[in-house]
Amino acid sequence: MLAATACSSAATPAAAPAESDVVQTVAAQVDPSAVTILTDGGNGSGVVFDADGLIVTNEHVVRGRTDVEVAFVDGQRVAGTVRATDPVTDIALVQAQRRGLPAARFEPAPPVVGSLAIVIGSPLGFENSVTAGVISGLHREVPGSAAYGQSLVDLIQTDAAISPGNSGGALVNPAGAVTGISLAYIPPQSGAVSIGFAIPAATVLDVVDQLQRTGRATHAFAGLAPAAITQQMVDRLGLPDTNGVITAGVVPGGPAARAGIRAGDIIRSVNGTPVTTPESFQAALRTRQPGESATLGIRGIDGQERNVTITLTDRPAVSG
Repeated sequence: MLAATACSSAATPAAAPAESDVVQTVAAQVDPSAVTILTDGGNGSGVVFDADGLIVTNEHVVRGRTDVEVAFVDGQRVAGTVRATDPVTDIALVQAQRRGLPAARFEPAPPVVGSLAIVIGSPLGFENSVTAGVISGLHREVPGSAAYGQSLVDLIQTDAAISPGNSGGALVNPAGAVTGISLAYIPPQSGAVSIGFAIPAATVLDVVDQLQRTGRATHAFAGLAPAAITQQMVDRLGLPDTNGVITAGVVPGGPAARAGIRAGDIIRSVNGTPVTTPESFQAALRTRQPGESATLGIRGIDGQERNVTITLTDRPAVSG
């Protein structure tokens, strides 16, 4: 989570009776597949992925741990082992020591903006809590997340209350299918009211498949560190504006270095799509695969504009 402060759900209008019935039905249907992940550092949530005890949750819920405890809605608690993690997308797999579980159904198609959204998880340790709202937006980025080493991009936004402890839990549609895994929220002290984010089910399914097959997920890597352009940089460097991201560093021998990109170069676009933040740069890379090329629109240190094509590689392992 971005902060350890709960977002109030009071700002969300009460659901109409018909919606209330839907929420009750969906909650009863999905609850057996919703679990709580307990660690020595706090609690999170998870979703039963298959009948043999595979649980999907957030990587940050189990970060640095190999053993956890998994609590089920029927009161049972069993041991769990962290099987694989992907810090880039913040997805992890936990193997629970229990079989014959009701697996959740995942819907890879993106939800419709404005449609009913139901969040099931264990905020602040309140196991299997249910909140409801709507899908507020798609393809969202959490501003500033790249500065903490984990760009939170291409996310579902919802106003259904998400609080500390909801991480790794289910975002569910009215049909009872999981459309996302709860990830983060913007705390109210920043001026936000009920702004939460979830990883789309399509991303979850892709990463889980890779983790099951190989124990890791692949991600395109440009070999550079993008940073936001501030007004101070504009004034000091004589830049025309704050558009783009500045290359804060280049990995020696990496794709960017081999293409001649240097620290201080400004990236304006990726494959013709404007780049405005470090998060939007990382989001553009997420659409590519290792081995593919990407054309970067560059404003060099010398002030010259040019296009540079780089061949992306597989991102090196990211420490959890």
